[in-house]
Amino acid sequence: MASQSGKTDDHWNGRFLEELYQSLSLLDGPEEFQAFFDDLCTPAELRSMADRWRVAKQLEKGDSYRTINEQTGVSTTTITRVARSMTYGAKGYRILLDKQKKKDGIS
Repeated sequence: MASQSGKTDDHWNGRFLEELYQSLSLLDGPEEFQAFFDDLCTPAELRSMADRWRVAKQLEKGDSYRTINEQTGVSTTTITRVARSMTYGAKGYRILLDKQKKKDGIS
């Protein structure tokens, strides 16, 4: 059924998100990922994702929220969100952190 905006009520659903995830698995290497994300995201969105990844790595090292905030300028709210995701989330940060450690030869 169409809404007043002309969009169907289910104009956004998980099918498109699943399709995006499947499509990402087709990309080969950092250059293709960069090209895709440069097209998909705004510079601010990319910076935000990079900040969160940096925070996750620093939390993994055991850095305090205060240290992370001072070194990165990332808000303590964002740091807390990343920490909460690392503890209670879908384990996405954990998967990538572990893969990065393995690639770098760190146990």
